[in-house]
Amino acid sequence: MIFQLEICAFSIGSCTIAEQSGAHRIELCDNPSDGGTTPSFGLIQAAREKLHIDIFPIIRPRGGDFFYSEDDYGVMRRDVKICKNLGCNGVVVGMLNNDGSIDKKRTAKLVEIAYPMGVTFHRAFDRTSDPFKSMEDIIDIGCERILTSGQQPTAMEGMPLLKALIEHAAERIIIMPGSGIRAKNVSEVAIQTGALEFHTTARKLLSSKMNYINKNMNESLEQTICDGKEVLRIINELKKI
Repeated sequence: MIFQLEICAFSIGSCTIAEQSGAHRIELCDNPSDGGTTPSFGLIQAAREKLHIDIFPIIRPRGGDFFYSEDDYGVMRRDVKICKNLGCNGVVVGMLNNDGSIDKKRTAKLVEIAYPMGVTFHRAFDRTSDPFKSMEDIIDIGCERILTSGQQPTAMEGMPLLKALIEHAAERIIIMPGSGIRAKNVSEVAIQTGALEFHTTARKLLSSKMNYINKNMNESLEQTICDGKEVLRIINELKKI
């Protein structure tokens, strides 16, 4: 079996580490504390110039829910065009109606704008009211994969639904487990669900290298960075299957 590993990267440093460690694709994001929002023009451009693997920036104009205003949607359309102009391989999107169904009309428009880039539907899927109906809607829209934890906090907890979705998809769309994927559990998720693609931040916290720290300020200066050793461990575990 041929497995693929996607790394969610929040900086150019993480992108470089992920590629050097054998990752197959980057989901490029900003703001890890918000679960990922659209990265800057500069970061997208720098990543595209530096990396050889596929880059899929997330198109998410703000944190919070996935029920977007027309102004939010206008920003998303612009960002998709920017990603295409910068030579990205794809984008990651997700839009819902307020009843928990897929916003098919506006998401389909984003897929149309993105063409010929690929499109992943992100974990907004895990907030949908009917996962099987939502999967069919996403297939109709033309997305190539769904990133999901099986509507549970972690992919390990969501394995029963992940397995059912993969079986029901019947290779019409890729179901990519994400959330909590690490070397210690990726083999179990692969074997139990039948998934071939996996998503992880493989994150660790990097302490500040500042020599001077203002002790009156209480914000943490640690940054989220990709752990290259963990990426290698995950890939090696998948090779054993």
